[in-house]
Amino acid sequence: MLSHEPVLAEQTKTWKFLELWIDPVLFPPKILMLVGDQDGTCRIFNPASDYKLVVAHSNYQAAQEWLLEDEYERIQGQLLAEEVL
Repeated sequence: MLSHEPVLAEQTKTWKFLELWIDPVLFPPKILMLVGDQDGTCRIFNPASDYKLVVAHSNYQAAQEWLLEDEYERIQGQLLAEEVL
């Protein structure tokens, strides 16, 4: 099995914030993780699929619109890298 450690280690150096988004219509709810990087790009991962990259956007607004279009709702708050690193 391939390890994600080198990729994840590199990503931890570049992320600025993390948000959880939920699809409240489904049960159990589907959760996606939006990661905002230092350069302004945003990537959306699926924790239920071994953190597979779902989509990447050049900015937060585009990522947020993509999630809202699919009727996801943001779970209140952000986890900031500076608070955990």
